[in-house]
Amino acid sequence: MKPSRPLFLIALVVVVAVVTWAVLRSAYLSLPPLPWTAVPTLLLLALGEAFTGLNVLRRLRSKPEERYRPRPGRKPPPKPLEPMAVARLAALGKASAHSAAVIAGVFGGFAVSLTSSLDKATPRHDFFVSGGTFLAAVVLVGAAVFLEYACRVPKGPDDEQHGPGASRAG
Repeated sequence: MKPSRPLFLIALVVVVAVVTWAVLRSAYLSLPPLPWTAVPTLLLLALGEAFTGLNVLRRLRSKPEERYRPRPGRKPPPKPLEPMAVARLAALGKASAHSAAVIAGVFGGFAVSLTSSLDKATPRHDFFVSGGTFLAAVVLVGAAVFLEYACRVPKGPDDEQHGPGASRAG
């Protein structure tokens, strides 16, 4: 599994926003008002993924000699992470980044399609809700990409001696 590419995520947001804008030009009047509940949900998910990313980054980047040597007056160092758990967290980060990019595209298209109707109450409400949801989804994309980054295996001393394509055999 390769890490998410920022350009692909941006392209995903733009394509979904254009499709949403095109659909809403004819279908907006038949939709109910947008609920605001997606904003705190996405922000809580982003907070959870960012916190998990910080924890994983701290645990993966700690030096082995620090990990096993208890210090007086401090709590014992955390146990090392299981490799399968790190792989699952990386997959969660990638899936969250792609899902949040689609959500950002949908609500970004919503906001763009409503810019011409801000003089009416319901479209104005939907514009602010869709703008807030778009921003919350962008925050979630950032947290998910950070979680993916935190799950990368740290470079060891052997990686610095060899080039990126060099063999480690021998």
